Amino acid sequence: MLVSTKGRYALRVMVDLAEHQAAGRTPLKVIADRQSISEKYLESILGTLVRAGVLSGARGKGGGYCLTRDPSCYTVGEILRITDGSLAPVACLEGGARGCEHAATCATIGMWIKLDEMISGYLDGITIADLVARSDGLDFVI
Repeated sequence: MLVSTKGRYALRVMVDLAEHQAAGRTPLKVIADRQSISEKYLESILGTLVRAGVLSGARGKGGGYCLTRDPSCYTVGEILRITDGSLAPVACLEGGARGCEHAATCATIGMWIKLDEMISGYLDGITIADLVARSDGLDFVI
């Protein structure tokens, strides 16, 4: 599993919006400046998150972006699945398809399934609120 730049930036944006949610909607430019992400690339990421329903976006005066739920209701796994599509460590496990044509004789499938469960369990156990509360990230080291 390789987390894309889009996935990493999406998490940074979610944390940023959670930290500043009391201010209401945050304009794209403000998020881009705070996170040092190009506006054009950020617009793509925000569009993905809005289409998934995890952010709300509004244009015009007073417009910008905000979370649609409490930060404790979003998991890191959810955001990475939205942006990256899968957390599976190998292609034969993507999309919940447990196995492939060689699954019955594959000596490694059990190991990959267990790793997939560990990755999902770990990332689904961390919320955006957890990241805000532990901004140094060191509390998550195993």
